[in-house]
Amino acid sequence: MTLPGLLLGLLCGMFAGMSAYTFYFAEGLSYLSNDPDACINCHIMNEQHDSWLKSPHHNVAVCNDCHVPQEFFAKYYTKAEHGYRHSKGFTLQDFHEPIRMKDSSREIVQQNCLRCHQSFVSEITGHKPGDGETPDCIRCHSQAAHGPVR
Repeated sequence: MTLPGLLLGLLCGMFAGMSAYTFYFAEGLSYLSNDPDACINCHIMNEQHDSWLKSPHHNVAVCNDCHVPQEFFAKYYTKAEHGYRHSKGFTLQDFHEPIRMKDSSREIVQQNCLRCHQSFVSEITGHKPGDGETPDCIRCHSQAAHGPVR
């Protein structure tokens, strides 16, 4: 065994150990579930969770129903991407407060709104607004699932 090989092995082992500890400490496996309580492992989501508990969506939808695609691979890819971005933001404290959705996340929510509410929005979604854009559910219904806590 050479010194560079030993150092590389040591660094890889330290990285793997720190990663495993972080995953354990942050309750990483909980993010693979459908449990909304996993979303409040991080304090920044408490307000959103509290408002969801008081919303009409509480009885029919959990976080994953709205915030991740429903196809198997897309769902877990998105969960991994969100998990990485959220853990990086929490670790480096470089997230925006109040929390904001990225455009890609907004598109996922839009598609899930249309999926769940297809029976009564089908007439609306077939028409484009005057500027040629697709209708945006969130623009008018931004507080449907996360309204102010009352």
